[in-house]
Amino acid sequence: MDFSIEVFTIILFLGACLAGFLGSLTGLGGGVVVIPLLTLGFGVDMRYAIGAALVTSIASSSGAAAAYIKEGITNVRIGMFLEIATTTGAVIGALVAMYLDKMYIAIIFGVVLIFSAVRSVSKKNVDADPAAKGDKLGEVLKLNGSYPQNGETVHYKVHNVVIGYLLMTVAGVVSGLLGIGSGALKVLAMDTAMKIPFKVSTTTSNFMVGVTAAASAVVYLQRGYIDPGLAFPIVVGVLLGAFIGSKILPKANVRKLRLLFSVVIFFLALSMMYNGITGKL
Repeated sequence: MDFSIEVFTIILFLGACLAGFLGSLTGLGGGVVVIPLLTLGFGVDMRYAIGAALVTSIASSSGAAAAYIKEGITNVRIGMFLEIATTTGAVIGALVAMYLDKMYIAIIFGVVLIFSAVRSVSKKNVDADPAAKGDKLGEVLKLNGSYPQNGETVHYKVHNVVIGYLLMTVAGVVSGLLGIGSGALKVLAMDTAMKIPFKVSTTTSNFMVGVTAAASAVVYLQRGYIDPGLAFPIVVGVLLGAFIGSKILPKANVRKLRLLFSVVIFFLALSMMYNGITGKL
């Protein structure tokens, strides 16, 4: 189906609004909807879709990150340390994406989406015991910290720093390869392995997303896979959708929303894999 540029831009903007809205309510990010929307809905080349998603990640991460840092929840020191891992992985992932067949990218994308959807539904926000002994490397690097909660200061210690660093490298590779935040892998690294409190891991991960995406975007930009005409309406739409979602989130039943969105993501993942295998992307 052929669209005029104006109609295409409007439809793209509305789709991006929906992506940002759903992403903010479920914590999976808008990229998991934007890329299938572009590739399956509009027949956009996979690499151009990833390039647009990366630009969107940079924009959406920046505003939220500043607010969380101001509130004192984000652990900037952990973020900067793990950013070394994610940016290294992101550059590797972006370089691999330049030479990897789109069929394999689509299959990997589908697998990661399914994993993210399952993690989104099954994860439990259980914080580590603050009295437990922390990692010696974490103490040396001064990664332990605190955050305000209900007028009190909650202190926490970091565990399994090396394992968390390695998992973050993998998360960076996935981000660079697929153009999505790979939040499920970051949760594995920060929540499960390093036992960082949920509030801190979520906000710190958000702080890191923009830098990770920027590292990947440089590679895509150099290869000509970032189209401003494609990226601009998506960035504006995702930001608007995320803003609306953030207003609804406190009143919404997040568990049911995650379950519903995860079902949608599962079918999108299967569609991406099928179209990748059959060569329709």
